[in-house]
Amino acid sequence: MAVVFGLLIGVLLGLLGAGGSILAVPALVFGVGLPLHAAIPASLVVVGASSAAALVPRLRQRVIRWPVALVFGAAGIPAAFGGTAVGRLLPERWLMLGFAVLMVIVAVRMLRGESDHGGACRTYEGRVNWRSCLPKALIAGAAVGFLTGLFGVGGGFVIVPALIMLLGLATAEAVATSLVIITINAASGLTAHAGVAAGLDHLTIAAFAAAAMAASLAAGRFAAKIPARPLRLGFAVLVLIVAAGVTAAVFFAPDLLSAV
Repeated sequence: MAVVFGLLIGVLLGLLGAGGSILAVPALVFGVGLPLHAAIPASLVVVGASSAAALVPRLRQRVIRWPVALVFGAAGIPAAFGGTAVGRLLPERWLMLGFAVLMVIVAVRMLRGESDHGGACRTYEGRVNWRSCLPKALIAGAAVGFLTGLFGVGGGFVIVPALIMLLGLATAEAVATSLVIITINAASGLTAHAGVAAGLDHLTIAAFAAAAMAASLAAGRFAAKIPARPLRLGFAVLVLIVAAGVTAAVFFAPDLLSAV
């Protein structure tokens, strides 16, 4: 089951560059059987490894905007520790319910789609006006880092539209750059969860992560050849179904959540 769900997460992350990691925690909890407190750091391992793998084909395409990635990533590092601290204070049931709400937000954004128009920070010469964009980039990066520490997600569903709307990056640039940011956020979030991560089932997580890395690497090579809109719509529907299942488990089957 770890391999099967790892392949699914890897394909989604490799094709979309965003949103695929939102299914990692439910897959680890309900599919693999890990408790939530262990699934979050395990998800960070999987998300970080598969994002790094999905970067490989995009390095040759030269579409990564490294300064943007570093700004987002740097802002997210301390925020990831803050999100982890807050998550430890919340009851597991309410944390899972909050995760379901987050999944609905992701699905709605996917259904709305995105456009390749110039953002508010794009100058007429095609460059980035850092004086105007830096505060927005830092705020967005901190928000993504907080979500990473709290829920164990990569935050690509926030990063990609932020890069397009705030900085005016094209979709291909935003997807590639988001993978760098997700890798940085996953590493910082995993560091914040270091105490829990030490006692994880490393064999299961390794199988999940290896499958996700292989799938994301393969899917990244074909991402440009697959129509984005039907893929995005199908993914949004899948996320809504999983969100409904998680919500039902929280309210009507709390024993199932506590058992895993």
